[in-house]
Amino acid sequence: MIKIKKVLNSSVVLAEDEQNKEFILFGKGIGYGQKAGNIVKENQADQMFIPIENIKVKEFIGLLDSIPPEYVELTQQIVSYAEDKLNTKLNTSIYFMLMDHLNFAVERYKKDINITNRVYWEIKNYYSEEFEIGVYARKLVNAKFKIDLPIEEAANIAFHLINAQGEQKESRNAMRYAKMIGSIVNLIRYSFNIDMDEENIHYTRFITHVKFFVERFYSDKMLDDKDDVLFNQLASLYPQAMDGAFKIKEYIKQVNGKDIPNEELAYLAVHIHRLITYNELG
Repeated sequence: MIKIKKVLNSSVVLAEDEQNKEFILFGKGIGYGQKAGNIVKENQADQMFIPIENIKVKEFIGLLDSIPPEYVELTQQIVSYAEDKLNTKLNTSIYFMLMDHLNFAVERYKKDINITNRVYWEIKNYYSEEFEIGVYARKLVNAKFKIDLPIEEAANIAFHLINAQGEQKESRNAMRYAKMIGSIVNLIRYSFNIDMDEENIHYTRFITHVKFFVERFYSDKMLDDKDDVLFNQLASLYPQAMDGAFKIKEYIKQVNGKDIPNEELAYLAVHIHRLITYNELG
């Protein structure tokens, strides 16, 4: 049995069970006409969250107290849409972070404050699924409040979605990832004067590989087979592509102070070779 401990707004209540565990319950109209001590009916809440630390509960409560109910409903709609499109369960923190962001974005718009997203292009191109969800969310917000948020907001929203994805991605720093991906792509583009055709399968494969490479780099899970047979073979077959891989290695060493194993260089060289070959044929 779950009882309401505090009504935060018409769409959110703080509740607790018989073991005094606190929950934040979301649901359209769940707090309307309710008061502390009332029992929450089964299936009345759309979502249930169990914050682990009490300090977090207080932070969430403080946040929700300051956000109008319409943002709660918008956020639920966006998160539901995102989980369906991405086919994954997002970390529950997305509800609080996204609500806060949307509220602040509308406030900034009304005050004519524009904050430039420095990695808009990278997010749009390298996290296209999250970006498209951001586009959908922007349309919802614009229609709800009869405003016209800039398209950059789609990338801002995508940041939160990227950071909220699953165990492997929940600690991801979207800004940091996007910057490294963009730097690697530009390094190869200008080193070999390659016209990156976004519709080409080799470009798509290269971007996908770089994304996973960056994820492995930041999670300290780099591929590192001590047998350099593949590396030596590719260095002999594709010297130009391997030179590109070494440029990436030098860049990362300079910026992050970390070495890239030969196995990672070998796979980078494979994809760089495909790009170079396609560019020469095209």
